[in-house]
Amino acid sequence: MTLLAVRDLTKRFGGLTAVDGVSFDVHEGAIKAVIGPNGAGKSTLFNLLTGFEKADAGQVTLAGEPLLGRRPSDIVGCGVARTFQNTQLFEELTVAENVLVGLHRRLKAGLGRSALRIAVRSEERWAEREAARLLALIGIERWAETPAADLPQGVRRSCEIARALATGPRVLLLDEPAAGLNRSETDALGSVLYRIRDAGVTTVVVEHDMGLVMEVSEEIVVLDRGRKIAEGPPLLIQKDPAVLEAYLGEEPDDEL
Repeated sequence: MTLLAVRDLTKRFGGLTAVDGVSFDVHEGAIKAVIGPNGAGKSTLFNLLTGFEKADAGQVTLAGEPLLGRRPSDIVGCGVARTFQNTQLFEELTVAENVLVGLHRRLKAGLGRSALRIAVRSEERWAEREAARLLALIGIERWAETPAADLPQGVRRSCEIARALATGPRVLLLDEPAAGLNRSETDALGSVLYRIRDAGVTTVVVEHDMGLVMEVSEEIVVLDRGRKIAEGPPLLIQKDPAVLEAYLGEEPDDEL
């Protein structure tokens, strides 16, 4: 079933068309990658999907519900969460507290008066359990009480993913989650992506690490200068002439 549908999405900055009529589907339960050379429009695409940029044309729907024109916070409420190229954590808060921030919008009792104290305490206990569950899912539970300012890069990335998951998304958009990671950290990230999928969250990944992309993705969308030039499973994308030319400008290379 198509969960996220993108149709003819277009964004212009003056005379530059950063995203040029891009269309694709993301099926429920999939891990889909978006790749392309620098300047291909990948991050702009994510900004359009999450309301940080306003599209000039096109449609985006989540389970048939239109997303374009909504504020980022409203899109999160619809079930789309994201991470960023540069991690954006609350440095003075612990890992667990950062995840609790993500859980805030799912709490209903709020800051109650005496009549609501029991409900508030119940929600607080639920939030603590849910934060612990997410940290275990991502594999960083031992860092729970560490301030974000003291985290190594790989754990910072994982903490941001856990916080995004805390919003309860149906679709998770990850913008270059392997940036700055070493090989062992990247391998661990691949395992995390599988666990997220198995937990029922559909994932779209913008990534430059082709080893990770080819390992975890079921389908890949390739952008070049704002346009979609290819879409399909990894084995076909590796051999697509348009993709090889966009990346290499010359003859095919099995190491794409």
